[in-house]
Amino acid sequence: MQDGRGGTDGWGIDHGYHATDGEWHETPDATRDAIRAAMGGAADEPSAPEGPPVWTVPVGWGGEALRSPCRLRLEDGTEVGVVDALPPDLPIGRHRLAPVDGGPTTLLLVRPRSCHRPADLHRSALAVQAYASRSRQSWGIGDLRDLRLLGRWAREHGIDHLALSPLHAPSPGDHPQPSPYYPSSRRNLNPLHITIDEVPGAANDDRIRTIGDEARALLADRRIDRTAVWAAKRQALQLLFEGLGTAGHRELDSFRAERGDDLERWAAFCTISEDHPGTWRDWPTELQHPDGRAVARYVAERADRARFHCWLQLLADRQLAGLADVAPLVTDLAVGVDPGGADAWIDQDQLALDARVGAPPDDFAADGQDWGLPPSIPHRMREDGYETFARTIRASLRHGAGIRIDHVLGLFRLFWIPPGGAASDGAYVRYPADDLLTVLAIESERAGAFVIGEDLGTVEAGVREDLATIGVLSTRLVYFEDTPPSQWPSNVGGAVTTHDLPTIAGTWTGADGRLRAEAGLSNDGAGSLRASLERIVGDGDASVQDVIVATHRALATSPVGLAIANLDDVLCLEERPNMPGTIDEWPNWSIAHPDPVDDLIAEPPPATLESIRRTEG
Repeated sequence: MQDGRGGTDGWGIDHGYHATDGEWHETPDATRDAIRAAMGGAADEPSAPEGPPVWTVPVGWGGEALRSPCRLRLEDGTEVGVVDALPPDLPIGRHRLAPVDGGPTTLLLVRPRSCHRPADLHRSALAVQAYASRSRQSWGIGDLRDLRLLGRWAREHGIDHLALSPLHAPSPGDHPQPSPYYPSSRRNLNPLHITIDEVPGAANDDRIRTIGDEARALLADRRIDRTAVWAAKRQALQLLFEGLGTAGHRELDSFRAERGDDLERWAAFCTISEDHPGTWRDWPTELQHPDGRAVARYVAERADRARFHCWLQLLADRQLAGLADVAPLVTDLAVGVDPGGADAWIDQDQLALDARVGAPPDDFAADGQDWGLPPSIPHRMREDGYETFARTIRASLRHGAGIRIDHVLGLFRLFWIPPGGAASDGAYVRYPADDLLTVLAIESERAGAFVIGEDLGTVEAGVREDLATIGVLSTRLVYFEDTPPSQWPSNVGGAVTTHDLPTIAGTWTGADGRLRAEAGLSNDGAGSLRASLERIVGDGDASVQDVIVATHRALATSPVGLAIANLDDVLCLEERPNMPGTIDEWPNWSIAHPDPVDDLIAEPPPATLESIRRTEG
């Protein structure tokens, strides 16, 4: 675990932090007290509960005598029996050692050498905002068929992976949350992306065709209306579910058995939400915890609604698997969840629900950032045996060849904003990074999927080295680096920009600055972004397309493990997907591409796409 220069107290709260200008900010006593209370600690408790002992060993390591005989239980439930020494053939995983003569049970982490890393990881990826890529058959929003068309097109032209924005599920109300980074559940999929026309029974149903015709009228507007989209899709899906035959119900029963509690509790949340709008903390008291007997009775009385919500997950899962068969996917894991959503209800005992995650004030956000996401409580994660963390990683890797972890620095420390406070009142809280990285490596190796960590911003000394040791690719952007991609290392996912930053066209033409001004934001830093492009292009008067081609070629010929091009850049678009610091001033996560996917794939590939194809660097 990385320790801050000012030290850390017994609850993992740093004594302070260095701001981007180098100034030291001491953690106020009031902030420390509030954060400790949010973790469930009393004022007179000097430290957090220790939790179970954790012992980490590399796979293949064994033979060392234990202090006393222990019962060994593997992660899959297999009882090995009483052992005096660790067997050398233990599989990777999270196992348990319980002393025969009593005492605390040890969490035994058997780790692989590192996260999975393909031997030929010198690849390219096309990064896509899933909602934005619509075909003429879309029901107002990009769906999994549209992504399949796009993935096949990219693969046909030499691109190795499709990197998707998070497909996490929003809460099931009438007005779906637009941000994929503010999900209700990170372990379930967004039913908005289901292709209705490919659901069994849809093709021959006149009612579905009528609803679809009305939904396709939404394509006339580039701004995606998720409320209207969901109203149409929910109506159609309900009709199709009512006609589900015996074979469909058998498949659903099998899927429910396979997915287990993650699916059942999601379905319970959705079922209760239909009768009780608002957040779960506004529900009747007896329904506010998933383990309550009242919840089980409630869902049993509405079993058909629970089956419906499970079926939606089955449809999304099957269609996502079909996409993954066409184009190997790099999925995206958001850093947290909506405090009023399903995962917060399910995992509430592990979360500081009244605190929020964010970032301290810096040159880019003078007041700091408040992301509105409740942080996990470090000692509760350990008490849980990191089960929830592992299941969350596993869900995102279900159909992925790789995974991008948003704000991977949160595995080391997170900036907590105390209840009722502002970002300027916050403090950093430490996490058991060694344990979390080990669990990440276990799940990565099991899935055969590589890992990219979004490690931008203020990074403590040693963190990138720790990530590299465990096999996590770092993130580097042309916008932020002084050296050209040709000098970047191989353990990197390299790109020009991200969804939170201007597109190449937006920067080069100055359009992004004009749009920021219209939204009431300053344009500080725009000059440095353009200068980073000029260093590669070498011509301040080059065309937008030439700039995009040059920057992509620089990435494609570099040593980086994964060269990433954003589809918005390939299409020379000026609008960025998200403009931090805005709410209603900018249609964040809601701007569709101007032309349908059908037209894109019917034409010869643009030079901007061809330029990201990998060559030896």
